[in-house]
Amino acid sequence: MRDVKVSLVGYGVVGHGVVDVLSRKKELLRDMGLNLKLVSVTDHTGTVLAEDGVDAEKILGERTLANVATSGMKGKEAISAIDSDLVIEVTPTNIVHGQPGLGHMEAALSGGKHVVTSNKGPLVVSYGKLKKLAEDNGVMLKFEATVGGTMPLISLVERTLVGNTINGIRGIFNGTCNYILTRMAEEGIPYTHALSEAQDLGIAEADPSYDVEGVDTAGKVVILANSLFGMDVKYSDVDVTGITGVTPEALALAKRRGYAIKLIGDVPALTVRPTLVPLGSPIAVSGTLNSAAIYTDLSGTITVTGLGAGSIETASAILTDIISIYRTKLIDAIF
Repeated sequence: MRDVKVSLVGYGVVGHGVVDVLSRKKELLRDMGLNLKLVSVTDHTGTVLAEDGVDAEKILGERTLANVATSGMKGKEAISAIDSDLVIEVTPTNIVHGQPGLGHMEAALSGGKHVVTSNKGPLVVSYGKLKKLAEDNGVMLKFEATVGGTMPLISLVERTLVGNTINGIRGIFNGTCNYILTRMAEEGIPYTHALSEAQDLGIAEADPSYDVEGVDTAGKVVILANSLFGMDVKYSDVDVTGITGVTPEALALAKRRGYAIKLIGDVPALTVRPTLVPLGSPIAVSGTLNSAAIYTDLSGTITVTGLGAGSIETASAILTDIISIYRTKLIDAIF
């Protein structure tokens, strides 16, 4: 049985999901030979420390850690001071400067700790530096949750399709936009009405610009381009058009001609734009689903589909990355 001490940094929606999932899956992890202990949880108010593992029931009902924190340590200070093997970084995304997540990841990797994250910002801003930092310190940086929610996109390409040349990846990478376009197409309602409905259901944020203007999808395009295609691109290299200009009339016309309009991110073309997709296409999914087509030289076109948002769904991808790290290390030890 391998003991793994984990620190969680960030306790918003995703952070709550991570605590819940790690608590639920303790026995599964033990069956895999991993005794995983969540030894700390940190947010902007402080840190809950517990050498024997944080009591999930004690903190899951708390919106922040303000009432339960056992230490005033925050951010990089907590990462450096706490004895852990792996850091889960799930603070809010900022694709302009990547902070505070970028500093958190740098501190963890420099300290010889594996990093698993759902935070796109640091990877958009500084993927190359973070990758080198991980390599130099003999640890792993995993980020499946940054690009497709529950879609196993990065792991599929890196492991299952490792013998293939990947010619391109294109797909729907934002569940909020897909929901809005789906409702507009199904009901003939204008963008503003569909957006309001999505906000009422908690699918869209109060300020939806990050999603509907294509920023989120463009960030994912940058991550895929740099990590899977060996490119060195920035957000500014992506040609981005959001969905705010799409009308019910355009959607109805497209449907009559056998098409849906979807917000499609394309790598290595580095584009994000509303695109005509044949209604029979595997990536013409509805609602909050994400879907991506992977174009290969040997295996043809592989399509993956999954839920693109949600705390538990994101935590599922994070859990998979954690397991992947220790399975890889086990194989390395054998050989």
